[in-house]
Formats: sequence, structure tokens, C-alpha cells
Amino acid sequence: MKTVLSSRTIEYGEDVTVDVNARVVTVTGPKGSIVRDFKHLNIDMNHMKEARKIRVDLWFGNRKQLACIRTVCSHIENMITGVTIGFLYKMKFVYSHFPINVAVEKGVVEVRNFMGEKRVRKIKMLDGVNAVRTKDVKDQLEISGIDISKVSLSAAHVQQMTNVRNKDLRKFLDGGLFVFL
Repeated sequence: MKTVLSSRTIEYGEDVTVDVNARVVTVTGPKGSIVRDFKHLNIDMNHMKEARKIRVDLWFGNRKQLACIRTVCSHIENMITGVTIGFLYKMKFVYSHFPINVAVEKGVVEVRNFMGEKRVRKIKMLDGVNAVRTKDVKDQLEISGIDISKVSLSAAHVQQMTNVRNKDLRKFLDGGLFVFL
């Protein structure tokens, strides 16, 4: 069964400027600017500049297409949050025997002595993502940026490079780098 019209609105503050042009959304704020393309979806996007709102409409959509409305609105809200506040992922080094050594240089995170291996794991951060080794908290890495998809993907790359493979996890307790918020 198809729904005739389904719509959702997003409100944004005074410190953010939003531009919608042919389903390409540009959000600019104090921390920077993010551009996202939604042309792969059949939706209507109306920008009401005076009311500082964006309305997303879908005409005659089935259940799966209706789910895209909230997804698009969540993406736009995350863009607004990113250019005003930003996103921060904190990662902990977990080990029991071999101390993990992590160094950050020029957008590359280098993990040494993981499980006692001599191999150096190098993870390149995506554009617009900063990685910092915290000074006040021991064994912690902070990954920050304005685009949540890039920040979370960079954290996932670091975590996947330090997975324990081909070992019994009950015996080899040296973990890796894990995300906690």
C-alpha cells in the first residue's frame, strides 16, 4: 500500500547556513562546511529560508521508500551538528602482556608492538579527520572531525586493523583499540 504524501521537517539555528539545490545539501557553520548529495532518492526537498526549516517530502511511497525520509533528515541533522559542535570518538588501547605503542604523525596512525609482532600497522585518516593521542589519559586515542561518516569510518579502520585473528581469544587477552564514547 502506498502513502499519498509523507513529509518531515528539520529546523536549524541562526549560526548555520543551509543551501539546498537539486537535492544537494550544503551546510556551513563555525567549524566548516559539508556537502552531501541525495540525488539517488526520489524525494522533494523544500528550503524555507525565512522559517529556517527544510521540508523533505515523498509522494506515493511504499514502506521502504518511506524509511528514506527519516534517514535523509538524520543525515542533515548530523551535518548541522558536525559544523556546530563536531564529533569525537575516543578509543582505548586494551592489552594485558604486550604494551601497544601508538604514534600519530601527519594524519597517519601507527600501531606498533601489537600482540608482540614486529609489523607496524599504518592507518591513514580520511580527509578532515584529526587523530590525537591524549596527554592526560593513558592509552587513549581521540579521533575528531565535522563529518560523522568520515570520523566513524576512520575509527572503524583503526579497530579493524587491530583485530586478533587466528588466536583463541580466551587465551590471548591482548585486545586492540576499541571505541568507547
